[in-house]
Amino acid sequence: MVQATVLVADDDRAIRTVLTQALGRLGYDVRTTGHAATLWRWVADGDGDLVITDVVMPDENGLDLVPRIRKLRPELRVIVMSAQNTLLTAVKATERGAFEYLPKPFDLKDLVSAVQRALTQSTPSALAVEATGEGEEKLPLIGRSPAMQEIYRVLARLMGTDLTVMIAGESGTGKELVARALHDYGKRRTGPFIALNMAAIPRELIESELFGHEKGAFTGANQRHAGRFEQAQGGTLFLDEIGDMPIEAQTRLLRVLQEGEYTTIGGRQRLRADVRIVAATHRDLRQLVRQGLFREDLFYRLNVVPIRLPPLRERAEDIPELVRHFIALCAGEGLPAKSLDAAALERLKAHRWPGNVRELENLVRRLTALYAQETIGIEVIEAELAEAAATATPAAAEARSAEEESLGAAVERHLRAYFTAHQDGLPAAGLHDRILREVERPLLSLTLAATRGNQIKAAQVLGINRNTLRKKIRELDIMVVRGVG
Repeated sequence: MVQATVLVADDDRAIRTVLTQALGRLGYDVRTTGHAATLWRWVADGDGDLVITDVVMPDENGLDLVPRIRKLRPELRVIVMSAQNTLLTAVKATERGAFEYLPKPFDLKDLVSAVQRALTQSTPSALAVEATGEGEEKLPLIGRSPAMQEIYRVLARLMGTDLTVMIAGESGTGKELVARALHDYGKRRTGPFIALNMAAIPRELIESELFGHEKGAFTGANQRHAGRFEQAQGGTLFLDEIGDMPIEAQTRLLRVLQEGEYTTIGGRQRLRADVRIVAATHRDLRQLVRQGLFREDLFYRLNVVPIRLPPLRERAEDIPELVRHFIALCAGEGLPAKSLDAAALERLKAHRWPGNVRELENLVRRLTALYAQETIGIEVIEAELAEAAATATPAAAEARSAEEESLGAAVERHLRAYFTAHQDGLPAAGLHDRILREVERPLLSLTLAATRGNQIKAAQVLGINRNTLRKKIRELDIMVVRGVG
């Protein structure tokens, strides 16, 4: 018995065949085409219970079909798939009313799951809003690696919400770019985007910066000052380096998040906090909580939707695209256009990039400004990287030496710093289990990445039962990115 009819449009015959076989085995009637016009004719004739369409079609962009299908047949769900694995593609798919967006290559199990949800859920899972019409040149994030594709999907789902987001990542990974993307493509894009770096504000001024003060509230307050909450009214407040926020300011921020209201310093009138909060940190907030340096209740208020930005060394395949992007930016600023040969790009991909994307951008700017040749070779890259290593900051030098130490030595170094942070006191009870969890998370994450999300293979490599692995994935909140070639 046929469960439902699925209409598939994709220019790639091999993908049409794979989807026909996979969905046919589950009892679905599958009709395929390589042209958008044929798909539209089927939809207009009232055929099909679900649509799966690629973005790039020979006669029309698949994304342009989505709002037309939604207008003609609002009940008909549309799943969009694309090899254009950019944030803009994911956002446009969501904005135009797609039920799900799947970047290619995808795991067939993910597609089958999306099909089953689309045919059984009674309420739409995507919020259809007016498309922004932004062009590719305005993409805020660059990269098509599996790790970035998963981030794009998460961001696309968040655009129509006001959920609080916590962005974690090393310095230079682009945390503010993610925050700006959430604002610029989200429901508050017509409001202001206000950023405050907690690490750059003196401790005694943070509350005034956040909440503002009235004239005469304290010595030197010669006029009223609107705080960042007031400035961000109706928009987004980005709290960068939230881990550096002093504990007394954390208490007041928690109260604002709980009550949705605040008062200025020296003021009596309660003001409504109509802002979306996006926070970011390069520090381990869970460890700060255990050390008593960050409020646990505030952590959970901010960590509603956690996003981890991978360091550049974990997505080295994105480096050529990033280099082209930065060269284009430099050319737009009047600097000479350059290119890098294959050996130079491979050398960049092998570098560890302690400064991440920011370090790569700075290198590209030096290359375009200082070198006369149009094509940069590996000898120039070697010289630049050697110069950067020779002039590295003490923190960067420490990071390099840390790369060369053994795992046991690294654990010992971190534990010494951990005990030192407690000065004359002792850590809270349960240290053994907490340390094991700290080691388990990267061990499982990297193993799953190496097996491309295949949990059976990962369990074999780890030497544990698959059910144990799945339990630990849930307990440790590990993101699993699946993919096939």
